[in-house]
Amino acid sequence: MNRVGEFEKVSFEQFYAAMKDEFGEENANVMAKAIYDDIPLPSRATTGSAGYDFKAPFAFALEPGETIKIPTGIRVRIESGWWLGCLPRSGLGFKYRLQLNNTMGVIDSDYYYSDNEGHIFAKVTNDSKEGKAINVNRGDGFIQAIFLPYGTTYSDNADGVRNGGMGSTGK
Repeated sequence: MNRVGEFEKVSFEQFYAAMKDEFGEENANVMAKAIYDDIPLPSRATTGSAGYDFKAPFAFALEPGETIKIPTGIRVRIESGWWLGCLPRSGLGFKYRLQLNNTMGVIDSDYYYSDNEGHIFAKVTNDSKEGKAINVNRGDGFIQAIFLPYGTTYSDNADGVRNGGMGSTGK
């Protein structure tokens, strides 16, 4: 089995800034301090699991059509030649049509070095066509991530350096 990465927490300062951006300063003061220390690192449930489960840092509920952006408090160091694919947990996707808004999160190996410390976010939507609300408790798995290898073309000449988060390499 290839060991190609390691999950870590972002700094409290980065987590607080992300919570403040998403939920406002008053809520961030209460929420970030209360939950940061207890954020667990993603883990596999069984020896045969491909996905590492990300646990919800706080409880949330989504009615059909509602969306929330969740700062996970997690970053990942990945060896060159690998990337991390993020998807909804299978059960939540199957039962409720929980969807990542970018359909699949792509975490590149150099994202770890970004200005935001490589903080992984999950923007999820309850896309239920059956009127089902989703309730996720703090500590419940809500997305999963799988380490995957990638290749490059023989003529590849990429030489850019990342210095930002989502969408930063397309500027």
